[in-house]
Amino acid sequence: MRSLVLLDAPSNLGLRPPAPGTVPGVYKLAGALREQGLLQRLGAREGGVVVPPRYDRGEWKEGDGVFHADAIAAYTVTLADRIEAHLRDGEFPVVLGGDCSIQLGAALAMRRLGRYGLAAIDGSADFRHPGNEAVNGPVGAAGGEELALSTGRGQGALSDLEGLGPYLREEDVRLFGLRDGDEDLPELRAVGIAAHTVGEIRERGAGAVARAALDGLHPPETAGFWIHLDADVLDPSVMPAVDSPDPGGLLPGELGELLGELARSPRCVGLNVTIYDPDLDPDARAGALLAELVVGAFA
Repeated sequence: MRSLVLLDAPSNLGLRPPAPGTVPGVYKLAGALREQGLLQRLGAREGGVVVPPRYDRGEWKEGDGVFHADAIAAYTVTLADRIEAHLRDGEFPVVLGGDCSIQLGAALAMRRLGRYGLAAIDGSADFRHPGNEAVNGPVGAAGGEELALSTGRGQGALSDLEGLGPYLREEDVRLFGLRDGDEDLPELRAVGIAAHTVGEIRERGAGAVARAALDGLHPPETAGFWIHLDADVLDPSVMPAVDSPDPGGLLPGELGELLGELARSPRCVGLNVTIYDPDLDPDARAGALLAELVVGAFA
């Protein structure tokens, strides 16, 4: 039996304001999923909260690099300390975000311990870096850049914390749920990052894609892998409560099969959940679905 521990990482530092004078509501994700009874339904131990710094972009402007970089760097180290302690104790952290920049905390924690992989279930690759600005626009929001930073691309203050960058090797990353025709696909494949689109998952079957993708993440190559789950991998018809509700996403049954196959692997060491914004979900229907999918992955 796995010993699950539920840990909140309610940082919204990696997202742009949804409107002038407002802050991204993803910091409410953890509380909203706990309202769905997630702690009890998972049978998890209480792990508490890693409190993030205040959201304040100050005088930042386009061209200044990643906003909140110093705050995100400090938060990443603190979150990594907590995740590393749980991993060393043999526990399985379920980390409730927050935006996608919290994945840096897991990547750094695993890098301290050895070589680990990443299974990212995400509607986009989050691979924006200075070398592909012509495709993805200028860097700025770490929540759209964490995979690039984790593989050593971008601002050194975030991509080389503790001198341990890159935290992940390209060949140890598996992406699931990118929209067909995603503009990052050519670069991802050129650098050796395996990316499986919605169309491929639908054609081959989610379970089959997951099992095949994990073949290279077994010993001696890696000591295990982490799951990064971004709610925007779901189609907006069922998950509208995200900052980028792009059409053509996975349906709940497809995500459930994919997530379950990955989470039940004995090689999986942890999971984080990101991007769901309760401010965009007044009846909590999308939150209930997300909680059901997370619980079902461990059933």
